[in-house]
Amino acid sequence: MRVWHALVAVTALVAGMLFATSANTARGTDLRSAGRTRLTELIAAQQRGAEGLDAEAARLRRQVDALTATAAGGDARIRDLREANDAYAGPIGLTALRGRGLHVTLDDAPRLAPGEQRPGNPTPDDLVVHEQDVLAVINSMWAGGADAVSVMGDRIVATSAVRCVGNTLLLHGAVYSPPFVIEAIGDPVRLRRALDDSRGVQLFRSFVAAYGVGFAVEAVDDVRMPAYDGALALRHAQVAP
Repeated sequence: MRVWHALVAVTALVAGMLFATSANTARGTDLRSAGRTRLTELIAAQQRGAEGLDAEAARLRRQVDALTATAAGGDARIRDLREANDAYAGPIGLTALRGRGLHVTLDDAPRLAPGEQRPGNPTPDDLVVHEQDVLAVINSMWAGGADAVSVMGDRIVATSAVRCVGNTLLLHGAVYSPPFVIEAIGDPVRLRRALDDSRGVQLFRSFVAAYGVGFAVEAVDDVRMPAYDGALALRHAQVAP
């Protein structure tokens, strides 16, 4: 009995010390809420900074274009280089496009109501859209003769890299949450056929049928594709043998 009383006293003493330490650290604030607030403020500040840099980069691009156009008027070499640059701008993705195409949406499986169960005991990875699923749609669009492709309204170019971070998607430094929208300009019939022929898309559709993962395809008469306005320089690459 004495041992029991001693254990109770020690436990109470330790708990009291922990409460005192927590109260002294928090100084009357909610530690958990304060941490979330600081993180939210940090993210918001970084986003504002990125938006400011994007606006400055756009301003500088317009200034360079204007100076180049002026210089081309009196220098044949600059004029020839500018014409060559304009000729490659379309295929590279530096000009906006508009035309018929497809609108494809990929989404995670919906949440279940309390008490509901999914057949087959799927893992969490079976219920979300992955990097390879987005890439399968993008690659099938190119295979179907697409003139331009975008993901979440962001133009895809040769240097674009789609990456998954958890169940979010990282592209050109921006983070997107599902549903993920992929658009392509091209012949809708050819694009849809390329989707149907893609093994990666076929695999994703098997999860659609089994677990309700979202997949929708819609032909669109007027797809508006923005020009790519990011960096084009490659930092790590080598010529394939």
